[in-house]
Amino acid sequence: MINQRFIPQLTADGSWTFFSPEFGETFHSHFGAKQEAEFKFVYPVQLLSRANQPVVCLLDICYGLGYNTASALAAIWTANSSCKVEWVGLELDSEVPKAAIATYILDNWPAPVPELLATLAMTHQLKTDKIQAKLLIEDARTTIQAVVKLGFKADAIFLDPFSPPSCPQLWTVEFLGLVGRCLKQDGYLATYSCSAAVRTALMEAGLKIGSTTPVGRRSPGTVASFVDKNLPPLSQKEQEHLVTRAAVPYRDPHLSDSTEIIVHRRQLEQQKSSLDPTSHWKKRWPQKGGRE
Repeated sequence: MINQRFIPQLTADGSWTFFSPEFGETFHSHFGAKQEAEFKFVYPVQLLSRANQPVVCLLDICYGLGYNTASALAAIWTANSSCKVEWVGLELDSEVPKAAIATYILDNWPAPVPELLATLAMTHQLKTDKIQAKLLIEDARTTIQAVVKLGFKADAIFLDPFSPPSCPQLWTVEFLGLVGRCLKQDGYLATYSCSAAVRTALMEAGLKIGSTTPVGRRSPGTVASFVDKNLPPLSQKEQEHLVTRAAVPYRDPHLSDSTEIIVHRRQLEQQKSSLDPTSHWKKRWPQKGGRE
């Protein structure tokens, strides 16, 4: 039976997504859910060049419908069918991946990806000759601490929460600091967001940042790594954004505050900031919109 909380919505590239009534947003850009998974996440972390490794380790934060992981597995196994994958996923709502399976949204990927992710959605774990996977269901601020304690280090991290204004708790300095501890020294993290606050938090985690190509809209995404090799440079506009009050990051010192408290704390910090008002930057660089 299909969960009535999640009704599939068609996106421009022919793939489907869900709308979240809790966050008031769709899980993907309306320009294309599958396209976003490939161009905002899989390609920026350079998985194709890593598929020649015996094992590739992936961390998928906010697993959701499973698009990013499905695209990643398909890309890896197309390049090298013998590559093994070690995977950890974080997700708050166990009903989302189940609903994706129930509505056949993942059936467009080649075998064995749909079958494996169907099992993962139901049992939260997988162990085959091709993949070892564990889906952790809880607030990601809690489960990321468990991943750190396990010593799991990823070749690639997909950071895909709802937008920073809607879900600031997964874009804070503290949370992203823990995320950074799960990334290999030569690994890559990718996110659809180009928020100056998010980029600042990533840099506070010790990461260097680059800009990914806009897909179906004018806003770029972000790719980050501890080394700046192969990181696409930020534009002048993006560099200037990082020295405005928009770059004041979200903070959640104890990894437990509500959305309202985190947003209010940032607003207070922005009011006291000596950084250039973001309004001045907007006058120089008119905004075009996008999923932020």
